[in-house]
Amino acid sequence: MKMVRSVLLGAALPWAPVGAAALRESPVGKVLQLISDLQTKVIKEGEDAQKVYAEFSEWCEDRSRSLTFEIKTGKGQVEELKAAIAQDVSTIGALGAKVEKLAGDLSVDDADLKAATGIRAKESTDFAAEEKELV
Repeated sequence: MKMVRSVLLGAALPWAPVGAAALRESPVGKVLQLISDLQTKVIKEGEDAQKVYAEFSEWCEDRSRSLTFEIKTGKGQVEELKAAIAQDVSTIGALGAKVEKLAGDLSVDDADLKAATGIRAKESTDFAAEEKELV
């Protein structure tokens, strides 16, 4: 940039009046000033963009680490939950079989109770009849 300015200054000097103030007010001087201002602005915007990029890059890296940890933790929990589900399924099967056995035992006990009640009723009737004969 300095080279362009010096070339332009060298080219402008023979035709321009002598003095820096005259150079600034000339069209070439104004162009050089605009280019200089634009250069400063572009450099500042570049620095700002680099700062934003660095912050975003750091956030991405932190988020990546966090997600990696969450994925590993989630996979571990999946395995634990699958094992718990398998254990609970086997427990459900065992308890279901036990319920069926108890239901069968209950129906047998109900039948035995009905039979015993019938026998007791018959014995009671027989006893009442024998007692009437004795009296």
